[in-house]
Amino acid sequence: MDAPSRFLKLKNEMKELAHKEVSILIVSFVMIFGIWLFILISEAVVHGSTKSFDEWVLTALRDMKKEGMPKGPVWLEEAMIDITALGGGTVMFLITAIVVLFLILKKEYQSMWFVLAATIGGTLLSFWLKELIGRDRPTVVIHLLKVTSLSFPSGHSMMSAVVYLTQASLLARIESVRRIKIYIISVALFLSFIIGFSRVYLGVHYPTDVIGGWAVGSAWACLCWMIARTIQKRKKVNS
Repeated sequence: MDAPSRFLKLKNEMKELAHKEVSILIVSFVMIFGIWLFILISEAVVHGSTKSFDEWVLTALRDMKKEGMPKGPVWLEEAMIDITALGGGTVMFLITAIVVLFLILKKEYQSMWFVLAATIGGTLLSFWLKELIGRDRPTVVIHLLKVTSLSFPSGHSMMSAVVYLTQASLLARIESVRRIKIYIISVALFLSFIIGFSRVYLGVHYPTDVIGGWAVGSAWACLCWMIARTIQKRKKVNS
């Protein structure tokens, strides 16, 4: 191999290494920030410091002249009900089952167990945090959906971040084109955002419930990404 070819190879290797290191730094920052934000909001919720803000946001989205119904056209309310279903347990189960079956057919058993562990672990964490905080659902506005569980953190917001971001990161890892990687992650973030907003719009969650769900869900997804990357790296070294 001549000198120019060696230099080009070294340049490409350094570029790839730099890209990986930047990804690790970004994911680490998001994870740490998510944990910090969740703890901060949790403490404020427990002490009742967020009540005025939460109630202001909920009432701002309602038209009190129309018996507290949501502002906007009728189709928007219907759209929010459809969107919020994307973060529900049934849809989450179906998506996870489809992905798991796909990975089994591809014989990607390690990725399959990773998806199952991330999803089941996130679900258990969500239930535990709800019981730990013990916050009741909003009462300042009418609920447009029937809800029975506790309020903080929002399970829909948290699990949409866990499932969509975890599976998006899995797809992004096997995709070589950078703009497609960005697109995949962006779609996951967008879905998580609109699902969280729908919960507030429908009056079944306080905004801090949703923000807390986003924070801990994103942190969990980042942790799973780092674990998956470490396992994959060790597998390459041992092979």
